[in-house]
Amino acid sequence: MATEVLLPKLGFAMNEGKLVEWLVPDGGQAVEGQPLFALESEKSVNEVDAPASGTLTILKPVDETYDVGTVIGEIS
Repeated sequence: MATEVLLPKLGFAMNEGKLVEWLVPDGGQAVEGQPLFALESEKSVNEVDAPASGTLTILKPVDETYDVGTVIGEIS
């Protein structure tokens, strides 16, 4: 079963964030707890760790802004 990669809420008032960079390529191997993507909020850019290990399928492109909770990828 695939694990959804969601855009996380990094701050109390955060409602959306910009996906800056995927640190693992589409079809690459994600490792749980290792950096998966970079996310820009109003105040900073943060690396977000993979929620699971497996093959990453990227669903959303970089340089776009998404709402918190948006499914941006899957790990299977």
